[in-house]
Amino acid sequence: MPKQTDDSGSAGLAGRRGRAARNDAAILDAAREVFLADPKAPVAAVAERAGVGMSALYRRYPGKEDLLRRLCHDGLRRWIEEAEAVEAEPDAWKALVVFLERIVDADVHSLTVHLAGTFTPTEEMGRDARRAAELMGRLVERAYAAGLLRRDLVVDDIGLVLEGCAAVRVPDAERTRELRRRFLSMVLAGVARAGVAGAGVTGTGEAALPGPAPEPGELNWRWRRPGQSGRV
Repeated sequence: MPKQTDDSGSAGLAGRRGRAARNDAAILDAAREVFLADPKAPVAAVAERAGVGMSALYRRYPGKEDLLRRLCHDGLRRWIEEAEAVEAEPDAWKALVVFLERIVDADVHSLTVHLAGTFTPTEEMGRDARRAAELMGRLVERAYAAGLLRRDLVVDDIGLVLEGCAAVRVPDAERTRELRRRFLSMVLAGVARAGVAGAGVTGTGEAALPGPAPEPGELNWRWRRPGQSGRV
């Protein structure tokens, strides 16, 4: 017999779940656009952009911090997912480059730049942040061990690279992606050891990077809430 599709049966429940999932996706997409443009924007602007009522938004996210936290945690999870995805790549340089390209394309770092410090991270976010840092460290260490990456670059320098990429933005999304990829390629050519295939480096000399490298935790200052001191 054909399956019943009225709201009183399981198919109806699945339909409601589908609508709820679509609403949630619309809310998160809208929140990303709204808060990247203006982190101080009210949640009403998110509901309006998403085309949902305030009650639908509040059922999922009781307050603005909950929504901001979800956005950043999703970005952190994406970071971990992409870093884990390239671990099996035997070419250490390709693994690092592919990871960075995917993170830049996903615009993960823009969330950190714009939203850090606007909410209180959870313990789970802290664990995921440590996992993300561990994975990034392994990618860099692999490139060091293979002799592909200059030794005066430190893991936290990657944060500077990603912040620079996030700053590149034009009204057209595809053009933004192209320009960010171009900027990333220029930076990677500068940090690759001379002669690395595909890095655009053909010389044999290597000038030292200027200034002291970022200290551990130095670039995490944004995550401090007002009145909080020290590193996080």
